[in-house]
Formats: sequence, structure tokens, C-alpha cells
Amino acid sequence: MRTLLIVNPNATSTTPATRDLLAHALESRTQLTVAHTQHRGHAAELAQWAATNEMDLIVVHGGDGTVNETINGFLPLPELNDGQAWLPRLGVIPGGSANVFARALGISPDPVTATNQLIDLLTLDRDRRIGLGLADDRWFTFSAGVGLDADVCEAIDESRARGKTATPARYLRTTVRQFFRAKRKEPSVRIEVPGHETITDVHYAFVTNTTPWTYLDSTPVHTNPGTRFEDGLGVFAVRSMAVLPTLLLARQLLAVDGNPKSRNLFREDNVPSVRIETKEPIGLQIDGDFIGKRNVVDFTAVPAVLDVVAPRPE
Repeated sequence: MRTLLIVNPNATSTTPATRDLLAHALESRTQLTVAHTQHRGHAAELAQWAATNEMDLIVVHGGDGTVNETINGFLPLPELNDGQAWLPRLGVIPGGSANVFARALGISPDPVTATNQLIDLLTLDRDRRIGLGLADDRWFTFSAGVGLDADVCEAIDESRARGKTATPARYLRTTVRQFFRAKRKEPSVRIEVPGHETITDVHYAFVTNTTPWTYLDSTPVHTNPGTRFEDGLGVFAVRSMAVLPTLLLARQLLAVDGNPKSRNLFREDNVPSVRIETKEPIGLQIDGDFIGKRNVVDFTAVPAVLDVVAPRPE
């Protein structure tokens, strides 16, 4: 088995010791090539090289952004996929601050434990085929969002550029600050979902591919508890930013058996596509990275498109 290990040395929780352990474990079972990312977009370039050279497995040791770049580097868009492209399997060893994708797949957040999981699954030759989401022409693994969530990601990216670590506490403080800024704005988002009337006057919305789609430290957040990697997309659109309804909704999101409902909320857990429109450009985040501002975004569920080395669902 020919394997490319992509390491983001700048990811929050990657360490030289963990990188050496992972490389040693993979070297004992595969023909290994190790590459460190050196700039934004480099993981996509490395993944494309691996697919072009018909490598069997790509293992990513980094955060959700590095995983997203990797997938977008080697997985062709549906309209360009003639079934002839060589598609490596994907393995993930958490190395970022949140590692939502890996944790949602049942991979341990501890890199050493996750390495042992990966080796065991490779020994058993056991994969899992999952679906992904498309936001226009970009794949996403667990979530995309417009409005508040994108504003938080933009602010966190700016903090990282100033050398500040993206900790759970920083995410929480940033979310509260951005909430009160956004609260003053009129709702401008319009959402179209097949089989439903148009949803208007939305402040912010999440489109998710699994549950949970994020974590507050170690606490999972379930906006769409019925959404799975093997099904369609979840839509979570909020029409009110009043403080009391928001606090009540937040309590539901953090509940162990959370099933959020509110008269100010539109929620569907398994839809094939979503269109989001705004009069003025609004922020968009994909898998935790701020992408920019858009007036229109089309989201599509693409089933059974990626083979991952991960535990199968019970």
C-alpha cells in the first residue's frame, strides 16, 4: 500500500513526537511518503499529486481546514467525474483545535489513540463510504454556514493571523461578541428547500452533513440530530436573535438528547439540496474556514462519494 502522510506542522495540537509516532506506525505497514504543508492550499496540491500518482491512501494529520483542502484537492466534482479518476482512501489523525470531522466519524480526538485506531482499521481492511456536501463548487465534510457562524470564523482567522491560538474559550467569547453585533442587523437571508415554502427573514443558517457538527470544548452541539454522513443535508435557519429565545435554543443544542425546536427556527434533517440568497453579500464558512461573502450559495448532498478509514456506524 502506497501512502501519503500530509502533516500541517502549524496545526494547534500537532507535535514532533506525535508526527514521528504516526510516521513510524505507517512505515511499518505501508510504503510511506511524508509531506509537510508550507502554505495555504498546499494540502490540496499534495492530494492532487497523490491521486495523479495513484497512491492508495492519504492520511491527514492536521485540523479540519487541512482535511477540507485535501479532499478538495483529489476528489473531482460530480459533473467532472467520469468514473475513471483514481481516488485514494482518506485517513485522519486529529491535529487541530476542534477536529470535528474526525470526531464525528468516531475517531478519537487523542492523536496517539487515533493512530492506533487507524492502524487497526488498516489491518482489518475496513473502510466506511460517506457522503459529502457541496457548497457551489467546493466540498464540505461536516458544515457550512452563513451569517453569525461565518462572522465568528472570520474573526477567529484574524486572531490566528495575529498569532492567537483558536481555543474553545476564544471561540465562545468571539461568538458572544459577534452575536451582539449581528443582533442589530435586519434579517436578510432567504432559503429555498425542495418540498417547502420559501423561508424568509432569516438571520443566520447552518447547512450540515452530520451530527454533531461542532463542539463546545468536549460537549457536542447538535443542530440537526437526524443528519448523518450516509443521508442528506441538515438545514438549521434562525429567524430571531432576541436574547431569551436564543438562550433557550442554545440549551436545546447542548442537551445530550437535544432535538431543537422553536417557532423562530426552520429545521430539516435530511434534504437533497438548499439554496441561500441574500440582497447584500453575507459571510460564508465551510468546515470552519471563512470563505468570503456571497449573495447566493447552492448546497447539494452527494451520497457515498468518499472512502474513509474510520469506524463504521453501529
